[in-house]
Amino acid sequence: MTTRRTLLGMAMAGLLARPGFAQSPPLPGLRIGTLKFGTLNWLLETIRAEGLDRRENVAIESVDFAGGQATTVALQAGDIDLIVSDWLWAMRRRNDGEPLRFAPFSTALGALMVAADGPVKTLADLKGRKLGVAGGALDKSWLLLRAYGRKEIGVDLADIAEPVYGAAPLVSEQLKLGRVDAVLTFWPYAARLDAGGFKRLLDMKQVAVGLGIDPVPPLVGYVWRNAIMTEKGASIAAFLRAAAAANRVLAASDAAWERIRPLMQAADDAEFVKLRDYYRAGIPGSFGEAERQSCATLFQVLAGLGGAELVGANPNFDRALFGPVGE
Repeated sequence: MTTRRTLLGMAMAGLLARPGFAQSPPLPGLRIGTLKFGTLNWLLETIRAEGLDRRENVAIESVDFAGGQATTVALQAGDIDLIVSDWLWAMRRRNDGEPLRFAPFSTALGALMVAADGPVKTLADLKGRKLGVAGGALDKSWLLLRAYGRKEIGVDLADIAEPVYGAAPLVSEQLKLGRVDAVLTFWPYAARLDAGGFKRLLDMKQVAVGLGIDPVPPLVGYVWRNAIMTEKGASIAAFLRAAAAANRVLAASDAAWERIRPLMQAADDAEFVKLRDYYRAGIPGSFGEAERQSCATLFQVLAGLGGAELVGANPNFDRALFGPVGE
């Protein structure tokens, strides 16, 4: 844990002074784990700046962590109330007897990026070439791309290309230096490469649809422990409403993006615009039965390739993970 900052405080203080005005008691506050330079901060700052915290009468404390694993540990320990993580992790924890809940944060997925004038024009061109993969051998996008390769060109990319695993910033740099021929990476890094003149050979949404996963469901979302629902269920619901409202602002207002630009660490105007546009493309819409079924299909695809190492010894798609907050 590196720093703490309180984003949201007492609600509608000015109205309290008005005679006869009865304000509802504030909801129990939420402690939300964030990554120092993560995209969740963009949303939280918009909530604060737009006063959506005050409208929902809930206080949110943002707690910064150095990495994603630290946030999951803190969530499991009960030190924080909510994080952003992928639902495959949450499903595995649920199957292991640790009930978690999930709500969509973003439908944005990664992309396979190549040099615009480079030798890789199709998936088949990866044969005998180095492919940077952000993450490790069990990265979900990598597993999906391998499945897509089997379907589209009849080969497992792990057999014909040389995967080079590493952190997203590192594999991006390797592509810029010409040390790898393509990079499969997360959407913020794909956006930065896009702004730098690199090309999206394949978007992971195309991959998902190609595998019969349509509509494409979110892979990452808000995750919290079911154990806090009695005390903080109303606070979770209030936060999700505020988050949805903040996303509506970010979808429509360029001025709102100028306000959060310092958080984005964009190198230049082109990178700023790409980060904005990629984020907007991933703002989630409805999450209903069709999306839950897509999650089930996605789970089967990933479980088939990743096995117990990815989904655990008790692979089970538990739809209750995605239940409405009020359940």
